[in-house]
Amino acid sequence: MHKFAHLADCHLGANKEPVLQKLEMNAFKTALDKCIEEEVDFIIISGDLFHVNIPDMKVTNEAVKKMKEVRDRGIPIYVIYGSHDYSPNETSMVDVLDSAGLIKKIVKVEEKEGGLKLEFFTDPKTSAKLAGISARKAGLEKNYFEILDRESLEKENGFKIFVFHSAITELKPEYLAEMESIPVSLLPRGFDYYAGGHIHQHANIRLPGYERIVYPGPLFAGYPRDLELSAKGEKRGFYIISFDEKVRDIKFVDISFYDSLYVEYDASNKNSIQAQKELLDKLRKIDVGNKLVVLRIKGELSGGKTSDISSTEIRNLLLQKGAIYVSINRYGLTSKEYAMVKVVGEDIPAIESKLFTENIGAVKVSNETLKGERGVRLATELLKVLRREPKPNEAKKDYEEQIRRDALEMLQLKEVSG
Repeated sequence: MHKFAHLADCHLGANKEPVLQKLEMNAFKTALDKCIEEEVDFIIISGDLFHVNIPDMKVTNEAVKKMKEVRDRGIPIYVIYGSHDYSPNETSMVDVLDSAGLIKKIVKVEEKEGGLKLEFFTDPKTSAKLAGISARKAGLEKNYFEILDRESLEKENGFKIFVFHSAITELKPEYLAEMESIPVSLLPRGFDYYAGGHIHQHANIRLPGYERIVYPGPLFAGYPRDLELSAKGEKRGFYIISFDEKVRDIKFVDISFYDSLYVEYDASNKNSIQAQKELLDKLRKIDVGNKLVVLRIKGELSGGKTSDISSTEIRNLLLQKGAIYVSINRYGLTSKEYAMVKVVGEDIPAIESKLFTENIGAVKVSNETLKGERGVRLATELLKVLRREPKPNEAKKDYEEQIRRDALEMLQLKEVSG
């Protein structure tokens, strides 16, 4: 009997706050320690190992030391690009680590007459056969799936694993309704295991013709929503799969190693002063010692400004009471007095996506592909590119040049000289 581990969405480098950075890296190290302890034959990371294609060097150094430990134990790590660590011109840290022999990219693509043929990579120890498609920005890997030669993949014999980083339309959670996805029919049939990434909730699902479609979810958190789901009870971890000629067992390994607490407060029909006092009184009665606290403030105030409810005062109170970190979500909080512009959303990405969706029809463009859902996705991804902060000691000229190149790449435009 053989075993492999299936991880996804590590998003190393996503968090800037020191407390979250430490938890993020601890989650990654804990997962790999579990893989060593379980004596798995190999590890699959189905996308978004890092949060950006060129991550912070401190984060990379910590990750590399742990991955080297795993490699030195004789456990190979097989990866594909996620939408975050994707790079079309091999400037991703994933490629650097692949060249150094710490990890192995398993995507082997051959383009033939407008189609796409994937070659299998065979794990030398177990003879398991792996094939995969890397993600691209804004869900554009859907084009690859549409021209994929599925027949050749389906004819292959042996124990087969298909690795991908895309949402499946039939399996998307409701809150991800606007996310780009692919129908399950675009996946090749008959594989023993489908190692998915991109959906930030763990799931193990069977569909006709598709034995096991599995998403491990994130190890920690790439977004504030992940912290909220964890505080509500969503477990974080990865899967370990036992197999011979077929999958014999699959188990979820919970690596939750910190306590969290979710608190929700509805400010509806209260003025801002009443709401602030009531909320602080409520929080003073709650035990938050050594917990990561996620607070959601929602509702429409009957009077006053939303800014009257001070996040700083709330955060300071909870930290003084012993919380290790405080995440405050107030994007569902509005006021009748200041409701000239009202956009409902759970977090910043959701609000931005809705704003783009509502207004993109009014934008005049010569390229029709920049309209509709694809236009919204590109606008959202471009905004992420433009928000990138300079790396330590990065010259302003180099920073601006990289932003320009990334923006052109995102829009799939070629630079014209002269």
